[in-house]
Order: sequence, then structure tokens, then C-alpha cells
Amino acid sequence: MTLKRDLGQKIQQLRKDKKITQERLAELVGIDPKNISRIENGNNYPTAENLSSIAKALNVDVYELFVFHDNIPVETMKQEIINSLNCEKTVLLLYKYLKFGK
Repeated sequence: MTLKRDLGQKIQQLRKDKKITQERLAELVGIDPKNISRIENGNNYPTAENLSSIAKALNVDVYELFVFHDNIPVETMKQEIINSLNCEKTVLLLYKYLKFGK
């Protein structure tokens, strides 16, 4: 699976769990319903702004949209992230993503 597909499936799963239609989610986010469909199908990435709005509309933190394997404890994920911060390249990539959404 690709990150786009995993992210899209996670958004779709959360949306369906909360019984929200694509149209309603699009309305809450302020984008066209076709864009929600493209995101959920793994064809498009949401912008950083839309990602934040999607998380807010689904009542989750942004990081939860990237938790693709529910069987991995969050504490384990946190520790892996902390450990990865020992690598300067990883820190720069994370900063760029968080700051610029790229």
C-alpha cells in the first residue's frame, strides 16, 4: 500500500465510523465532495490545511489519521518516533512536512 492509499482508507474508515457522508465531510472541510472521494481513493493528498480540517471534522488529532495499524500501541509508535529523531535527516523531513505540508 502507498501512503496516499493508507491515508485515504483511514479517513474513509473514520468518516464511516462516525456516520458522516462524503458530502457532509466536504462541507465541514470546505472542499468539493469530489476531492474527498479522490483523497479516500488514494488518488490525491489533502493539503496540510485540509488535513487539519479533516481531522477536526472527524474529531481526531492529525496524527491519528496516520495510524494505519491499530494493533500497534500508541506508546510504541511514540517511542519509535522519538528514536527516529536521532537522525538529522528525519528531523528535517518531519519539520518540512509539519511546517509546509510537503
